[in-house]
Amino acid sequence: MTSYVLALDLEGTLISNAMSQIPRPGLANFLTRCAEIFPRIVMFTTVKEERFRRIARLLVDEKVAPDWFADVEYVTWNGETKDLRFVPGVQPHQVLLVDDFEKYVHPGQEAQWLQIEYFDYPYSSADTGLAKMLQVLVARA
Repeated sequence: MTSYVLALDLEGTLISNAMSQIPRPGLANFLTRCAEIFPRIVMFTTVKEERFRRIARLLVDEKVAPDWFADVEYVTWNGETKDLRFVPGVQPHQVLLVDDFEKYVHPGQEAQWLQIEYFDYPYSSADTGLAKMLQVLVARA
């Protein structure tokens, strides 16, 4: 059995965006379950690390994300796409990328991409994107 590294996008996936920072419904449960399923979780976002850390700390302080999320591993990268080769210590086929936006998927790594529904205005409290993705992740893991 392959044990994957889970790479998570931030904006439109876990929260609204870096400005409004509205947590997606079910965020705490989603992250808690992911930590039970995956031995390693990394953040793979266009948001710079310093800003991400402030957002993560706020989400933890507001009790909408588990404590470990404030210190989750952050992937530093550059370029036009989220090349999974930037995730240290693993090959791209060992990483699953949860992201809402296809243009960030690196050519040739489409099989590792799990598209989540975009969390968009008006940010419905009935949004089930994370719950649906959790079912996909359970099936893949």
